Amino acid sequence: MSEAPDAVPGVNRPNITPLDIIRAIVLVVALASLVLWGFAMWVFPWNLIFGIGAPLIVLLVWALFLSPRPVLRLHPFIRAVVELLIYAGVTLAWWSMDQAWIGLAFAVVAVAAGLFAGRRNLR
Repeated sequence: MSEAPDAVPGVNRPNITPLDIIRAIVLVVALASLVLWGFAMWVFPWNLIFGIGAPLIVLLVWALFLSPRPVLRLHPFIRAVVELLIYAGVTLAWWSMDQAWIGLAFAVVAVAAGLFAGRRNLR
């Protein structure tokens, strides 16, 4: 009696690719990295501000400009610059925690995923 999920009339389900999953993981890792940076690198009153504020700002920027349904649409190249600024900030956060290799690995994975997604969106 159950129908296949793609055979339901009137329901438009998004086509989720492995690249979408990788990009979601990159976003979660970026937010977790900023939480760790904020709480580990600052003293008491500032650790709460940076540990909560930095990820919230990145999440707000992502929702406004980079999400699958952004509030404000940008030119693809400006969108790429905003995404690169987020990745650079997370990489610098890892470097400030004396974890340069983790920051470099994050940067390589995040930029590669962004490049593949950008090429896909330009088609």
